[in-house]
Amino acid sequence: MLINVIGLGYIGLPTALMLAANGNNVIGTDKDRDLIQNLNNNRCSFEETGLEELFSRAISNTIQFTTECQKADIYIIAVPTPYIKRDKKVDAGYVEAAVKEVLDKCNKREGAILVIESTISPGTIDKHIRPLISEKGLQCGVDVHIVHAPERIIPGNMIQELENNNRTIGADDIIIGEKVKRLYQSFCRGNIVVTNVKTAEMTKVVENTYRDINIAFANELAKICRMDNMDVYEIIKIANMHPRVNILLPGPGVGGHCISVDPWFLVGDYPGLANIILAARKINDSMPEYVLNRISEIMELEGIQEVSQIGLYGLTYKENVDDIRESPTLQLLNCMRKHLASGIKVYDPYVHENIVENQYQDFQKFISDVKLIVIMVAHNHIKENMQILKNKVVLDTRNICDLDKKYNL
Repeated sequence: MLINVIGLGYIGLPTALMLAANGNNVIGTDKDRDLIQNLNNNRCSFEETGLEELFSRAISNTIQFTTECQKADIYIIAVPTPYIKRDKKVDAGYVEAAVKEVLDKCNKREGAILVIESTISPGTIDKHIRPLISEKGLQCGVDVHIVHAPERIIPGNMIQELENNNRTIGADDIIIGEKVKRLYQSFCRGNIVVTNVKTAEMTKVVENTYRDINIAFANELAKICRMDNMDVYEIIKIANMHPRVNILLPGPGVGGHCISVDPWFLVGDYPGLANIILAARKINDSMPEYVLNRISEIMELEGIQEVSQIGLYGLTYKENVDDIRESPTLQLLNCMRKHLASGIKVYDPYVHENIVENQYQDFQKFISDVKLIVIMVAHNHIKENMQILKNKVVLDTRNICDLDKKYNL
């Protein structure tokens, strides 16, 4: 049985490697020619704990990489699904393009299975994918079984989560669903539930929306506590001692391609109904500007007059990864361009190419050139070097700084 994984980004590549490393016959496909060339030269496209070892295991099992979709028995699509900012609905364009390419390749193969791993809003398959398959089926007699198996991994812990997280398989036909379940069981030790397609679509979006709302609650608490001079971290700590309370911590914003994106699908598809979800999105999207206001307050308190004396530590959307998608720091920089002159300095130990103005690659030089350090990301690197900041003014948006003089959200 041949498996063609289409889309070799943060989800598709680890999935393809995991399948191959566990004895499956796999071809990985991506339109990015440079990416494919690097993979064929045994170079991974991003940093991730355990990825190099997994890559070596997959290579030993003769995984192949190509820019063109290949005829296969099972196709796994793991392409991006952004949202349309105008109406907040899912942009299914990348998925549609991948499905069309698959249908062109499998039009004479009976029983091909098309698995969509990309996160999509409830009803996306009914609205966007089934019509494509029906049209192609009428033209060429294509027999394609559609399945939705939404990914459930996070950068920084991908390999462990691929192996251990529970999974959901949504299928029209229980027999096909069980077949895909057995494929995922070749590497996944978690519980795998087989259900219908729309339930699988909704379940994944609900999971990320729940976390977004929890974070928004914490961020709103931070604003309330700041207004009345209370310690939000102490309050959350005590509240979480209750056996049925689990409040997350506030932060400078929500990034990544899941929590900051997926809730918008429900807002866009269910206007007037997704009210708490919309409020949570607005709260979390407001946090970079809230951090900007805190910076302005601290500059005034500390007598710091130049924006060029401010340094933002961290560009990624979460700690100990190189993923900058929807990064709160990038959101903050956009806010600063609207309100302040340019000149703010930036450093991240995981981002080795300069992607913003005044980005440093030398940590010591970065520290020496600024007076106010804003900790945007809780990388282990800054935790291990915290004493270097002892003579600086610190705004700690992640509550990791143990220095006596610091400011919090």
